[in-house]
Amino acid sequence: MVLPCLDEAAALPWVLGRIPAGYRAIVADNGSTDDSAAIAAELGAVVVSATPRGFGAAAHAGLEAAESEVVCFLDADGSLDPAQLPRVVDGVVRGDADLVLGRRRPTRRDAWPVHARLGNAAIAWRLGRLVGTRVRDLGPMRAARRHELLALGLADRRFGYPLEMVLKAGRAGWRVSEVDVDYAPRTGGGKSKVTGTWTGTVRTVRDMTRVLNETPSSLAADAS
Repeated sequence: MVLPCLDEAAALPWVLGRIPAGYRAIVADNGSTDDSAAIAAELGAVVVSATPRGFGAAAHAGLEAAESEVVCFLDADGSLDPAQLPRVVDGVVRGDADLVLGRRRPTRRDAWPVHARLGNAAIAWRLGRLVGTRVRDLGPMRAARRHELLALGLADRRFGYPLEMVLKAGRAGWRVSEVDVDYAPRTGGGKSKVTGTWTGTVRTVRDMTRVLNETPSSLAADAS
């Protein structure tokens, strides 16, 4: 289980305490200035340092450090419940899908602001138009086989990484599916670095749009 992490000391005890039996937590610390790395190590997680600063850099460092055949991802801020990881992992283990995404279902109205939902929906729609992969959410909880993920050659090291994963998976003919997972306000208060503010959402949409714009026009034509 890969947890990209930047200053999540308040959330990590709850998150790491909810890990299902048999899962190994890898906290990819992306330059935290709080005690995130120390707390994660104290609670039994494997801690790896991820540079440069960026969500994709942290996620990929965790992927490279993983040793299990199937790797799953989720945010370290407590907005997603690690106890629900089997929902996304089981489909990959059974062979029903190559990549399973957790479709976020807010537990409270303030868990997922409207501006973030609209940005996510717009990117998901463009993804479907470009490569034919139809998903409703590009959320951070997901699972796939490690070797195949590395073979995709994921290159984005910012907020475009989650989209690039689905984009290249679709391009490679992967079976991509979704399952519902709970989505709650982050643990310890504060706002999500991605969905909690207009600035975070704009930055994420910008990075994802850049990834989409780099998709070859010939591929887009074939998908349409």
